[in-house]
Amino acid sequence: MKEEFRSRVYTDRPDYADFDSPAKFTAIQSIIAKHLREHPKSICSYSGGADSDILLDLIEQTRKDFDLPPVKYVFFNTGLEMKATKDHVKDIAEKYGVEIEEHRPKINIVMATRKYGVPFVSKIMSSGLSDWQKKGIPLSIAQEYEQAEDKAAKRQELKERYPKCESVINFLCCCNSAGEPRPNIQLVINSSKYMRDFIGKYPPDFQISAKCCDYCKKQVAHEVQKDYEMVITGERRDEGGMRSVPRKDNTALCFTETASGQFRLRPLYYVSDKDKEWYKQYHGVRYSDAYEVYGLTRTGCCSCPISYKAIDDLEIIRPYEPNVVKAAWNIFGKSYEYRKKYNDYKKMRIAQDKEAAANVKCQMSIEDFIK
Repeated sequence: MKEEFRSRVYTDRPDYADFDSPAKFTAIQSIIAKHLREHPKSICSYSGGADSDILLDLIEQTRKDFDLPPVKYVFFNTGLEMKATKDHVKDIAEKYGVEIEEHRPKINIVMATRKYGVPFVSKIMSSGLSDWQKKGIPLSIAQEYEQAEDKAAKRQELKERYPKCESVINFLCCCNSAGEPRPNIQLVINSSKYMRDFIGKYPPDFQISAKCCDYCKKQVAHEVQKDYEMVITGERRDEGGMRSVPRKDNTALCFTETASGQFRLRPLYYVSDKDKEWYKQYHGVRYSDAYEVYGLTRTGCCSCPISYKAIDDLEIIRPYEPNVVKAAWNIFGKSYEYRKKYNDYKKMRIAQDKEAAANVKCQMSIEDFIK
């Protein structure tokens, strides 16, 4: 049986992660209350999305039940936000009687993408492909590695041949620094099926990067949050991507302390989609018009190309906010088109593999019959 790699995110699970929805949220309220008592100077990022709506309602209900101090709420406007989201932020502030302070980046999303590039498929893939473009390492090193009998020796030789390119080598060869194959983790190019072959056949003619997120959200957030004891955010493990990858400081888990001594609380980390739906119905939470009227299933950064549904979502938005759609295509158009090309290539390869497998099975059956 093939051994499946499971990260700490899945193996280091607290008991409440497997409770039913009512019990799980009761446990989460206790966690929020405990940490707010210990760290009353807390700040919470609010995006206007579904997870943020559940999180803010949960925090405010917990504050009321446990008589806790107020939490500072902030909304980071990237410069490309739907009117539905901006209106919802104002409505939520009024509904709960809280202030949601808006912050904008010094380098907006247009400037960031023009200077550094646009995202493609995921933040992890964008980072890996961005480094590959900068370093100029040939994709053929992956074939060298795969054909090598002593993979550890080959990995060492590649390190010497391409100094200061450790992460790119691991990314392209789907291995770790010791030369051990790691094809099933998210940090390698083929975590997206056939990606290495696709890039080889159709090299991107545009700069790929996820730095727009760094400049439009992360840097702004760090500046605003730096003077607070605890930062509260709405990440959920089930969203996947970087949120489900454990890091050295263990910041992918529910409550952690960073190297700077600041605390991070992710109350929704072990909340599933089913849990969210239960909470929404039970507590009567209303999401923004982007969900309730337009019909989107998630918002995130508006029209970001890392969503596999980005183009479809833009068509859903178009009747309501055509200017946002036009702006998104101007900013991310090349990535949208490249993603469509990749999706078509992947479908073609999957069909070819199925046909080849069927032919092999058929041939084996014929040979058995002859015997």
